[in-house]
Amino acid sequence: MSSTAFTAWGYEVSYLELIAAITSFIGVWLGTTGKRITWPWWALSSALYMVFFYQVDLFASAALQIVFIIAAIWGWRDWAPTGASPGFLNNRNRTYWVVITLVSVSLLTPVLSHIGAAATWSDAFLLIGSLVAQILMVYEKVESWTLWLIVDAAGTIEYAYLGYWFTAILYALFTAVAVIGWKRWNVLNSN
Repeated sequence: MSSTAFTAWGYEVSYLELIAAITSFIGVWLGTTGKRITWPWWALSSALYMVFFYQVDLFASAALQIVFIIAAIWGWRDWAPTGASPGFLNNRNRTYWVVITLVSVSLLTPVLSHIGAAATWSDAFLLIGSLVAQILMVYEKVESWTLWLIVDAAGTIEYAYLGYWFTAILYALFTAVAVIGWKRWNVLNSN
């Protein structure tokens, strides 16, 4: 699966990255609808991306995929068969999650630097921000989409900077999808 599927912008896209991107996009898109079927797609794409990120020395991003697989199982189990019933965090919990995110990123960055990761603070933010966004999504919180928007924009920049153009474009699409998810979950919350 690491053989080249096609070349885009001088970058060789492997079959692994291509299939991971397709399944990931399907899972994220389904997440905007609040449908429970999002979780098996998320688990599959996470397993594929775990291998890809490990192969390119993005260790925090690879480890994050394990968290996504666990969250997919958790979300599948906890979401009702009819899907998500979104709600909002209270101000205290929102502040708590922001502080936890910032402190965790500042602690993880030097660890990634020490082990020779291809990226440090940005990969730390992608790991921690995605972890928090995923937890909020499992708990059906509208704020998950706001955080996904920020994380996906950061991922777009990181992967473009590192030359992983196909995944950078995928994350740019995720950024747009996060806006759609935020709008849809706001509507679901008001119903």
